Amino acid sequence: MENYLQKVKLAKRGDVDAFAELYAEVYESMYRFALYTLRNTSDAEDAVSEAVADAFAAIKKLRAEEAFKGWIFRILSNKCKDKLREYTRKNEELKEELPEKQPETGVAERVLIRSSFFELADEERLIISMHQFAGYTSREIAEILHMNENTVRSKESRGLKKLARKLEDMKN
Repeated sequence: MENYLQKVKLAKRGDVDAFAELYAEVYESMYRFALYTLRNTSDAEDAVSEAVADAFAAIKKLRAEEAFKGWIFRILSNKCKDKLREYTRKNEELKEELPEKQPETGVAERVLIRSSFFELADEERLIISMHQFAGYTSREIAEILHMNENTVRSKESRGLKKLARKLEDMKN
């Protein structure tokens, strides 16, 4: 932990190598979060790249070194929200793509889970992704999305129930 905080302090002073090491530690989680939120590999890569560029440009403004991971995920979350707004404006049909790493479940079950997840509303998918893939608490998600904490919990709960119902329906 001390080494981690030291890297953040160095990055705040402009050390590119320290920032690169920090980024390497969170890249996979960031990419997975963006991919499951946006459902498109190139958009996920773009969102992560934009978030990292913004984070590097603004790292000197980071107040607490221990908040680095949450801070960079907040930037990524905002980039994903911007992309989702673009999708809505463009009315595009999103292409579903598989992530490089799959959970250790059967192929049929992965397909069911994935297709059901992508049928959820954008906001439900974003909230579930933020909690399950990025590890945010309800309070943190509420702050990032400018919502009431109870609203976040109820939307996540409804989304998870929809997901469970869809999976049950598909299995039957």
